Amino acid sequence: MLWSQDRQRHAINAQASGSALNSASASGNPDYFSAVWTIWTGGQQNVNTDTQLERLRPISVNDLKERSRQLRLDILRIIDHAPMGHYSSSLSCAEILVTLYHHVLRLRRGEPDWPDRDRFLLGKGHVAVALWPLFAELEYFPIEWLDTFGDFNSRLTDHPDMLRTPGVDFSSGSLGHNLSVALGMAIASRRRKLDHRVYVLLGDGEIHEGQVWEAAMAASHYRAGNLVAIVDANGSCADGPTESVMSIEPLAERFSSFGWTSVDVDGHDPEALMSAFGEAMQDKEKPTCIIARTLKGKGVSFMEASPREWHLGALGEQDLERARREIMEART
Repeated sequence: MLWSQDRQRHAINAQASGSALNSASASGNPDYFSAVWTIWTGGQQNVNTDTQLERLRPISVNDLKERSRQLRLDILRIIDHAPMGHYSSSLSCAEILVTLYHHVLRLRRGEPDWPDRDRFLLGKGHVAVALWPLFAELEYFPIEWLDTFGDFNSRLTDHPDMLRTPGVDFSSGSLGHNLSVALGMAIASRRRKLDHRVYVLLGDGEIHEGQVWEAAMAASHYRAGNLVAIVDANGSCADGPTESVMSIEPLAERFSSFGWTSVDVDGHDPEALMSAFGEAMQDKEKPTCIIARTLKGKGVSFMEASPREWHLGALGEQDLERARREIMEART
């Protein structure tokens, strides 16, 4: 099934389910699915059609919530094509990525290599599948590419590859490297008298890597105020509960002791994330760490209950439909 056909099927299912969301659709009000469908079919509703997307561009909290819900559906859809991928870790960071790409980052639509863009690095590279729908929406590549995920020659990989996929600022796979790379980009930008801001998303299990703390120490030494690290603190890594494998708490205090400005927020609350990202732009002398408290498998009950079982896997047909239904009917 083509990607666009699948989107249409979701819209039809939504109208038939009778939920509050779909009641809005039935009454003719703009709802989530019609809005999304309008976006992907080139309409104007809730769409910023400007080529250049400035930092902290206006968007409502409800819009970010609905886009996060759509991203979760997209993640299921893309992995289903493979069929294998990282479900629970990708679902935990939906609001973080949506807030970054729809509100925070300075970008230019259709130009993934625009020199003046802000940079984003994915430390927890196994959630790359969550980036691909956002990149397609930014017109970094044709939407049809989403239907190739898992194919041998696909340009969209399970971990980000800067040599294959437009929009990837640095590759990742092995954990622990990208905070160091992001710091190098931040220092280079400042020394070249440029105003790039650099963001990196880390997993809380990734915090176990010693190189992360070497980079954290260097970032404050070099006063990298244009560097922001976001920790997707979902409390679970592949080896077990993060705190049981190796205690990392209290995370905010630890980063503060390394000379960072740190803030602890609900990672599923777009309003809290918007505020934290806005405050991070005010500090010119210190790097900022945003600890985003999240739930692994967010939005799908059986993944939330057993997150490590769904770290990597493939949903059967019945479980896939159950997961889609729960995401469509949930309110975040």
